[in-house]
Amino acid sequence: MSTQAAPPGAASFSPWPAVAGAVALLTVTISLLLTAFAWPSVRSSVHDVPIAVAGPAPAVKQLTAVLDRRLPDGFEVTEVADAAAAEQLIRDRKVYGAIDLSSGTPQVITASAGSTAVAQALNTLAAGLTKPPGANTEVTARDLVPLPADDPRGAGLAAAALPLVMGGLLTALLLPRLVRGSAHRIIGAFAFAITGGLAVAAILQFWFGSLDGSYWANSAAVALTVAATSLTVLGLASLLGYAGFGLGAATMVLIGNPLSGTATAPEMLPGWSGTLGQLLPPGAGGRLLRSTSFFNGHDATHPATVLTAWLTLGTVLYVAGSLRTRPTGSVTNTVAQPAKQTTI
Repeated sequence: MSTQAAPPGAASFSPWPAVAGAVALLTVTISLLLTAFAWPSVRSSVHDVPIAVAGPAPAVKQLTAVLDRRLPDGFEVTEVADAAAAEQLIRDRKVYGAIDLSSGTPQVITASAGSTAVAQALNTLAAGLTKPPGANTEVTARDLVPLPADDPRGAGLAAAALPLVMGGLLTALLLPRLVRGSAHRIIGAFAFAITGGLAVAAILQFWFGSLDGSYWANSAAVALTVAATSLTVLGLASLLGYAGFGLGAATMVLIGNPLSGTATAPEMLPGWSGTLGQLLPPGAGGRLLRSTSFFNGHDATHPATVLTAWLTLGTVLYVAGSLRTRPTGSVTNTVAQPAKQTTI
């Protein structure tokens, strides 16, 4: 008795419910990607941005009231006596800018190296205050900490955020395939962080002209960012497998990068998202690099601590995953060896 064979290729077609499921998954994925990358930019606004106002107390209170009317909850004002105190707060990265009322001519002091978006907002505000009631003087603007002349818009620093994250992910993806041995992979990850930091800082500083300050400090900031990202994802992948890699990649790319505030400022992101972004490697790395490049290392302690914490966590997770008993070696060997045929 013979049976009729199924037509060639008949079993290669997926059932329509599977097609519908794949389409639904892709739709959800693209929606999540759009939300993750577009929502922070679309909802970005000036709120609780720290600035200083210098001058006599009555004038400061009057200007603060004007700011509250024009931009409700837009600024968190620190009152200081004179322009020198305001400038020191800017250099220490305690505030993004200042309005000086201590001299005869009102002056807006910005720091475009700290945030071009905030500097633009303050300059726009200065234009709106050019003719205050009862005054004939015009408000002037001065950039205390400008961006480099070769990159006055800060495009290089903003664009570097995603490649730094991707560099960390590539480390976690390729090292386990190219290098054998847990210790060798850890050393390889640290070595790449160092060489990658040197290379990226050199490109940004000497080729693009996007960075100032100490090249070695900038290289260390980039290296710490790459190391924190790569070791975190490596640790999660070592402990949880592919699910861990996916969790780490999603955290860094879909959450950390859009909420880093590198292109604008953390305070301009909606709600609590800016604060969250500064607790993740992309946001902390961007802030650290601004500090080393433009502000002589001021305000570097917090982002460096965040990155070190992620680096330590990732190393602990990787060691824990490596020490866990995995019977994969015997399984792999069994699969790799051809089956012995028994002859009778």
